[in-house]
Amino acid sequence: MNIFARLARFALAVAALALLGIVLVQGWQVIARYLLNDSPSWTEPVTVALLATMLGFGSAACVHDRRHFSFALLAESLQPARARALNALAQTAIALIGGVMAWWGGQLALDGMDIPAAGAPLPQGAAYLPLSLGGVLMVLFALDHLRRDLRGKASG
Repeated sequence: MNIFARLARFALAVAALALLGIVLVQGWQVIARYLLNDSPSWTEPVTVALLATMLGFGSAACVHDRRHFSFALLAESLQPARARALNALAQTAIALIGGVMAWWGGQLALDGMDIPAAGAPLPQGAAYLPLSLGGVLMVLFALDHLRRDLRGKASG
């Protein structure tokens, strides 16, 4: 298993743990609000941070596994050279999107690190850091696919 496959498995595990965290936090929110009549203020910012973690890392894992939106049927119907060009275009677009996520997620994270989140002992910027890290992974995975595709090797 290469380093990218290991990173993708790690990203998927982080996304799964974040999803489990969302279920637990929101479950506690419902119990506290409707059974105990004492709604905790920390659940919303924690859920937002967990959701960003799930989305950032889950999206990156999907890019690695090529389980993202693509034009697979169109590529399969084209001649091999055109199919490679279309796949290269798709991987380039994914890398650019990941780069935008990484850059702006990082900017938002840095800008909000000195601002406390309402109701939780977290900085506001903490919710954007996983989006930035997921964007970095998307770039790495897309560029690896692009490199392998252009060399004619199978990705994975």
